[in-house]
Amino acid sequence: MPQRRSAKSAQTSRRPRGEPRRLLLDAARELFAQRDYRSTTTREIAEAAGVSEYLLFRHFGSKAGLFREALVLPFTNFVDDFGKTWQAVVPEETDEEELSRQFVGQLYDVLVEHRGLLLTLVAADGLSDEEIDSAGIADIRRALTVLSRISAEGMQIRGMRANQPDLPAHSTVAMIVGMVAMRSTFFGAKPPSREAIVDELVHATLYGFLHRPD
Repeated sequence: MPQRRSAKSAQTSRRPRGEPRRLLLDAARELFAQRDYRSTTTREIAEAAGVSEYLLFRHFGSKAGLFREALVLPFTNFVDDFGKTWQAVVPEETDEEELSRQFVGQLYDVLVEHRGLLLTLVAADGLSDEEIDSAGIADIRRALTVLSRISAEGMQIRGMRANQPDLPAHSTVAMIVGMVAMRSTFFGAKPPSREAIVDELVHATLYGFLHRPD
C-alpha cells in the first residue's frame, strides 16, 4: 500500500511535457548573462534548472546547442523577420522614423532579454574557431551581413552612399549594444525609460547626435 502511494506521488510530481526544456533555456539565459559562454558549464546550467545533466544533452546535444537556441536564435530570428519587413517596404509609403523605431526597439529588447549573448560576443576573441562555429557566433556575423545589406539599400534610397557599406550597420548595432551593455554603468539603479532610450537611439541613427529635426 505505501508503495502504491509512493508510485502515485512520483507520477503526479512528474514535470509536464516540455518543462525541462523550458527550465534549461531559462537557466542558461540567466547564467550566460552572468558569465560568458566558456565560463559557464553544463553542470551548472542543469543544477540551476533543477534537472539532470543528461536531460540537457538529450534536449540540446551540447552546451553549444543550448547556447545557440537560448541566445543566438533570438537574434538571428529578429534579423530574419526584419529582413522580411524590409523586403515589403515601399519607400514612398513608408515612415522612415517609424521603421527605424521598429528596428531599434526590437533589437534593444532582444539584447536586454539576452545579455549573455553580449558577454560572449565581447569575449569571442578568446574562443576557438570550433567554439565560434558550434555556438553560432558565425551565425551572428552572417546576420550582421544581412543588416549591412539593408543599411546600404536604405542609404541608396536616401540618395547617400558609404565608402564602406558595412560600417553604418555595424555602427548602429554597436551603439545599441553599448547602450544595453553599459546601461547600469551609465545610469545606475534608475535608468531612463525604455521609450526614452529607444527614442534617443532612433534619432542618433537617422540624424546623428548634433543634426536632428526640431
